[in-house]
Amino acid sequence: MKPAGDAGAPPRMTIDADGVATITLQRARHLNRLHAEDLAALQSHFDALRGSADARALVLTGEGRAFCAGYHLGELGDPARRDADDAGPQAFERTVDALESLPLPSVARLNGSVYGGATDLALACDFRVGVTGMELRMPAARLGLHYYPGGLRRFVERLGPGAAKRLFLLGEAVDDQTLRQIGYLDELVGADELDTAVARIVRALAAGAPLALRGMKASIDELAGGRADPQVLRQRVAACAASDDLREGLAAFAERRTARFSGR
Repeated sequence: MKPAGDAGAPPRMTIDADGVATITLQRARHLNRLHAEDLAALQSHFDALRGSADARALVLTGEGRAFCAGYHLGELGDPARRDADDAGPQAFERTVDALESLPLPSVARLNGSVYGGATDLALACDFRVGVTGMELRMPAARLGLHYYPGGLRRFVERLGPGAAKRLFLLGEAVDDQTLRQIGYLDELVGADELDTAVARIVRALAAGAPLALRGMKASIDELAGGRADPQVLRQRVAACAASDDLREGLAAFAERRTARFSGR
């Protein structure tokens, strides 16, 4: 346990025996705001997961009463840091883009409210499970910020321009029920049900063939953003059709047993 006055530490990552990685934001005293060193740690974790053949899914969560308060505004207001390569909006954008582009599926375990850039960090995950009573607020316009392009793209692609305008232009706090209605949250549960809901999604992901899951995740994102190359999509289809995983999946179905996928 951290001392009461501890400012926290960079995000930590653990991977269990089933290949489920969990990244936890650790600055609960400051609502898990993200500093430059936190962005570097997240990028390092994402790089490790990208190169891992054993990781099957990622859960991203935070300690304390909020998921994340976004980027540390004190660093954003420092001219020496604002334009630095390892800090500021550009570094934040690269970090969230790296999360979105991970080949393995991801789940945001929203243990509390999300603010500022954290709204995009969660949106970059494939699924979001929130707790009742949480809220979202995107104050960019009220701070005089034009949000970075990658984040705006994600909001428009995943929620539509109407919802994106509501969140970015009005800058008002949005309650949990509204977040569920506009599609920001896939599930909304009580705090005591959060782990069960996340585990259910992770189990469903773990039951799928890695090659098919990763291929379809990439294809869906590319189709949603108008970036899909038909030839690449066909190549993914062909790769799965010729895979050991498909043979194992068909055999397991015929034998009425659980498939043991290898990701090949």
